[in-house]
Amino acid sequence: MTAASVAAGRAAVICAVGAALPPHTVSNADLTARLETTDEWIRSRTGITQRHVAGADLSTTDLAVRAGAQALADSEPVTVEALVVATTTPDRCCPATAPAVATRLGLTGIPAYDLAAGCTGFLYALTTAAGLIAAGTVRTVLVIGADRLAALPDPEDRTTVPLFGDGAGAVVLRHGRADEAGALGPVVLGSDGAGLIRASRPGALHMDGGEVFRHAVDRMSTASRQATAAAGWELGDVDRLVPHQANSRITAFVARRLGVPEDRQLSNIAETGNTGAASIPLLLARSAADGRLKPGHRTLLTAFGAGLTWGATTLTWPGLSPQPPTQRSRT
Repeated sequence: MTAASVAAGRAAVICAVGAALPPHTVSNADLTARLETTDEWIRSRTGITQRHVAGADLSTTDLAVRAGAQALADSEPVTVEALVVATTTPDRCCPATAPAVATRLGLTGIPAYDLAAGCTGFLYALTTAAGLIAAGTVRTVLVIGADRLAALPDPEDRTTVPLFGDGAGAVVLRHGRADEAGALGPVVLGSDGAGLIRASRPGALHMDGGEVFRHAVDRMSTASRQATAAAGWELGDVDRLVPHQANSRITAFVARRLGVPEDRQLSNIAETGNTGAASIPLLLARSAADGRLKPGHRTLLTAFGAGLTWGATTLTWPGLSPQPPTQRSRT
């Protein structure tokens, strides 16, 4: 899909972020103790040193509630009028995750729905939320990306087990002006049902690694060029690249194609692994909290995931000061 933006005068503006990670971590050393792999092999191919993994007492809904609560606590006073939860690991097929999250956050009665677009889910959810605002249907939307991906691979598969972690990230969008900090720029989205990444149930993840790598680099690079051009930016204008945290080598190749230097690339994959739809909002929250992402930074978001799906958008980062991700065992 070519770049599209919200109607003039009805921009969707990020006004808060939140994040949540399970307290339990699994290090590379923990994995090498039971899998035929090494810390060096994992680090060199993925950039990951640990990942947060939810126990049986911490569901996708729990993680979404924690991230959403933090975003609401850190936001300017707003009345949330809709909720979108991006996830490919709902706790059940029916009912959806979002209504339960809304109820636990005290938002009973608002429209709330799930969206599944793999690791690009957060960008898809942002776009649908911005569309609700552009149409005048609502003025504020809570958007959450939440996934428990650590359970998807075959536990004996040394090539996929090290990749995935669990977590949730959230943003609050409000009605605003297209020229203010935090306003989402034009969005580029796409999909291809090639089936290179698929999981019919936990423990049954299939991924064609080489083809996924090639497609991810190509699609993220192309979408990023289209989104920046639609925003009227040159690639050299990008202050911060915020890519989906799938693999550090993918990020490096995308950045190289776009000409974004290393000091403008944001990453937290070493500490979190691939957290799916939670990846980008977790990285935004972490980077804003530790000062790597500052007000005024021209920011490029891009992702690629199962579907296949991909997307990119731009914004100028607003003046937000979120707290570090919560890691309580329960909400």
